Amino acid sequence: MADRNDPSITEDDAPPASSRSDGLPDVVDQVALARLYGEPLFALPQDLYIPPDALEIFLEAFEGPLDLLLYLIRKQNFNILDIPMLKVTQQYLSYVDEIRSRNLELAAEYLLMAAMLIEIKSRMLLPPKKQEGEAEPEDPRAELVRRLLEYEQMKLASQRINAVPQYGRDFLRAQVYIEQSLQPRFPDVELVDLQDAWRDILKRAKLVQHHKITREELSVREYMSNMLKSLQGRRFVEFEELFQPEKGSTVLVVTFIAMLELAKETLIEITQAEAFAPIYVRLAYTPV
Repeated sequence: MADRNDPSITEDDAPPASSRSDGLPDVVDQVALARLYGEPLFALPQDLYIPPDALEIFLEAFEGPLDLLLYLIRKQNFNILDIPMLKVTQQYLSYVDEIRSRNLELAAEYLLMAAMLIEIKSRMLLPPKKQEGEAEPEDPRAELVRRLLEYEQMKLASQRINAVPQYGRDFLRAQVYIEQSLQPRFPDVELVDLQDAWRDILKRAKLVQHHKITREELSVREYMSNMLKSLQGRRFVEFEELFQPEKGSTVLVVTFIAMLELAKETLIEITQAEAFAPIYVRLAYTPV
């Protein structure tokens, strides 16, 4: 064993001191009880208050006395139609004694069922009284069995309902917004409206007609081409603008026939904004 008074031993060879000035404990390899803000905690603070219920752990949670009683019966595979009242009552009372020491208000509703179990057990110990002309006395456990079976059915039904996917819990509704550019579809022109517009054109032609008789060869195809040229570069053209009443009814007829041929070949569209509104004509295609 080395002597600390030996002058051959330097300060670097000396063993570490038992206490340090930086505040760490003497035994540095002690297991920390906890960590506070990342720093090890080797001893509980003197002014730390821990509520009595802070470290309690409930292994089983029951929704009421019937739920607890059904749990005790099903857990031990007891026949619910022939309940061993002694074992079930003892286990039930032990649970009630446990929660009475922790939560008196919660234990109050369990005490009523405990009293019922004790009453049923006491009635089973007494010999049944059978009177003449009456049926066999009812089993004291019959009412309890009926309530347990009804509660079990309701509990299973609630579990099946809870297993159904619910909006907001198991899934969310997907919403997708799609932007579409839709071309407006105008109402079709009725035949009666087209006839009325044609009659108006003829009336205007009669007002400016001349008595000069000439012979002129008119081509429907030529007027179809002229009409297509006049519609190019224009979005909508009013029906009356395509006719020239001053040239006479013959030209008007040929122009009207040319219009009908173009509509038949789906080269133009004849439309109106609403019923009894002015009639418009436009190209049914976009020229190259």
